[in-house]
Amino acid sequence: MEKFISLMILGVAIIVMGILNVKGNISTLHAHHRRRVSEENRLPFGKMVGAGTIIVGFSLFFSGVLQAVTYFTNNPVFGKIGVALLIVGLVVGCTIMFVAMFKYNKGIF
Repeated sequence: MEKFISLMILGVAIIVMGILNVKGNISTLHAHHRRRVSEENRLPFGKMVGAGTIIVGFSLFFSGVLQAVTYFTNNPVFGKIGVALLIVGLVVGCTIMFVAMFKYNKGIF
């Protein structure tokens, strides 16, 4: 039971960080990224990274919701859909974040 609650809480926390990034506050990112992004690119970089972060957060949250539905209904189909949603969300969200890092940082490191 605590697994799906943890996923939902983690998802909400990541969504909040993504919202901060979208607004141009990139303080939640590693110092390397803050240092290498110019002031004029801070907002577009934050929007791209934030969008990817929000996608990851929503995939975690909704995966947790579907795990809860599986727990309460004893129907494993919802759990499988939740895992698939989580994988797709992680891939799409991380891809958007990596594209932003390559575009504005010229690399991820």
